[in-house]
Amino acid sequence: MPRPGRRLVAGVPFTAPWRGGLLHLRNRILSSRRFQRWAAAFPLTRPVARQRSRALFDLVSGFVYSQILYTCVRLDVLGHVHREGPQTPAQLAAWMEMPEENALVLIKAACALGLLEPFGRGRYGLGVHGAAMMAHPGIPAMVAHHAMLYDDLRDPLALFRGEAGETRLGAYWAYAGDRPPAELEGAHVTPYTELMAVSQQLVAEEILDAFTPRGYRRLMDLGGGNATFLTAVGARVPEIRLRLYDLPAVAEQGRRRLASAGLEERAEVCSGDFFRDPLPPGADLISLVRVVHDHDDADILGLLQAARQALEPGGALLLAEPMAGTPGAEPMGDAYFGVYLFAMGRGRPRTPEELEALLRRAGFSRVRLLSTRNPLLTRVMLAEP
Repeated sequence: MPRPGRRLVAGVPFTAPWRGGLLHLRNRILSSRRFQRWAAAFPLTRPVARQRSRALFDLVSGFVYSQILYTCVRLDVLGHVHREGPQTPAQLAAWMEMPEENALVLIKAACALGLLEPFGRGRYGLGVHGAAMMAHPGIPAMVAHHAMLYDDLRDPLALFRGEAGETRLGAYWAYAGDRPPAELEGAHVTPYTELMAVSQQLVAEEILDAFTPRGYRRLMDLGGGNATFLTAVGARVPEIRLRLYDLPAVAEQGRRRLASAGLEERAEVCSGDFFRDPLPPGADLISLVRVVHDHDDADILGLLQAARQALEPGGALLLAEPMAGTPGAEPMGDAYFGVYLFAMGRGRPRTPEELEALLRRAGFSRVRLLSTRNPLLTRVMLAEP
C-alpha cells in the first residue's frame, strides 16, 4: 500500500525525483526574513504575503478560536439569539450568567469569528457562521463533544509519546476498547449512537444526492447505528428492501427507528460483530457509512473481503466518509481526523487512493470516486467486483 502523501499514477506510487530539491529551495527562500519583508512590500506579492500571514496567525491562534466557539455552544448563545432575535450585551450577559463587561469580550470575539454580528442599536444577532450552524445541528453537537478531545490534548506530548494512558475518547467510543463489541450494552453505545445520528441525516442527504440506489433490490447497511441512513434511503427509494447490521445493543435502537418511520414491513434488523461473525447473504448493495476510518487496515481489509463475499452477483459496495487529501479541505483529514482517531485509539483517515488499494485487495475490480456537493462533509466511492 502506498505511504500517505505519495501520489498514484496508474495505481503505482510516484514521487518526482526533483520535487524534494524544489521544495528545499522554496523553503530556503520563504524562511528568509529579507524575502518576507520584500514580498510584503512588493505590490504584486503583497496580497499573497498578507494572506499567508493571516493563515499562519490563524494556525497559531486556532486553540483560542476553538474555545470561543466551544463557549458559545456550551452556553447556547447562538441558539438563544436564533430563537429570540438580536440581543443587547446586557441581555446576553443575563442569559450567560456573567458580568456584562465579561460578556462583551466574548461577544466581540464571536463577532470576529463570524458567529455573531452587530445588528445596530447596540444589538447582536447571528453572523454568517452562526447562522450556518443553526442549519446543521450536528456541528454544535460535535463542538460540545470536543471537550473530551481537548482534555486528551491537555498534554499532547504525553499523548503522542504513548504515555497518556486511557483517553476520554477511547472510553467514550466503547467499541474502540478491549471489550468484545458484541457484549456492549445499551448504556455503553447510546451516547455515541445519538451523537452520530445528529449529523447522519445531513451525511445521508449528501450521499443520496451523489448516488441514489435505484435498481438495487436489497441494501444492507453495515454499522448502520440507529438506521438514519436506511431511513433516508427508504424515503427516497420506496421499492428497495432494507437491512440493518450492527452490534446487538445498537441494532435494537435501529429497529425502533425503522418502526417509527413506518419501514418495518420492508426492513429487517440483524445483529452481530461484523469483524467476527459471517455477514448475512442476500444483499446486492452493501453500504459502509463513516465506518472505515474508525478502524485499522487489517480489520478493514477483512471486512471488505467479507462484504465482497456476501454480495449478490452484480452487486456493489457503497463506501462513504470524510477522506484525507480532499482538495481544499486538507487539514480536515490528517490534522483533524488523524489526531482525533489517534486519541480514540484506532483507525486513521485514508485518501481515496489508499481506500481504492484496500478495495482492490479485497477483490473489487471497479472502483469509482463519485462527486459530492460538499467533499469536506463526506466523499463517496462505489466498488464493484
